[in-house]
Amino acid sequence: LEKISNNSNLTKEEEIEKTIFEGRIENICQTASDNKVPLFIDAEESWIQDAIDDIAIKMMQKFNKNEAWIYNTLQLYRNDRVDHLEMLFKLAAEEKFFVGLKLVRGAYHEQEIERAKEKGYNCPVHTIKENTDIDYNKALTLCIENIDFVSVCAGTHNEESSALLVELLNKHNISKDDKRVYFSQLLGMSDHISYNAAKEGFNVVKYVPYGPIKDVLPYLIRRAEENTSIAGQMGRELTNIIEEKKRRRNA
Repeated sequence: LEKISNNSNLTKEEEIEKTIFEGRIENICQTASDNKVPLFIDAEESWIQDAIDDIAIKMMQKFNKNEAWIYNTLQLYRNDRVDHLEMLFKLAAEEKFFVGLKLVRGAYHEQEIERAKEKGYNCPVHTIKENTDIDYNKALTLCIENIDFVSVCAGTHNEESSALLVELLNKHNISKDDKRVYFSQLLGMSDHISYNAAKEGFNVVKYVPYGPIKDVLPYLIRRAEENTSIAGQMGRELTNIIEEKKRRRNA
């Protein structure tokens, strides 16, 4: 994936592997489309992301002709993602396909900064958290403004971004239960956002990591580290957990 992202020449064996890889992805997307099940393609480190974006866009072009079944993930700590989003919307408008997107802030911040320093290239991620927040909210706004051909899943544990999405839906007269818009949080994190949004009638999904502990635990640790940057919110969440434990003991 790194060589493809860098537009490096592939060996004959690598070309074969690429063809097999793309064929497998297409088979999975075909199955999802046939069964009308949304399929989310996750985001990774910047040095392999271009290859993932390319295959995700190809799958959207092929399978999202009538509505969005294939979703790509945008990490808004990347300082080029709003531009990428605008490019994608322009392409979709020209080629008449629907865009499926999951918006997240991103989980490889330290690795991205360290690798950029080590390799001597411009850092691809925002170094100030506020700029990530600005781009996330900007991307969310663009998605809702283009809802006629966009479906969006807001993967965020941030209260302000969640409140913004509610505001945008109201502003554009979009129904709370419109199937093109979902809130998403990790199971066990920001449950107060999930439960309150669901209670009000919004579409909410909880993201459930599944697999062996040795594989799942590093993912959960990254999520916990990512969420420590939400000033004040984690303290409130801890208070909520303590109160719930008390309630259950006394029930």
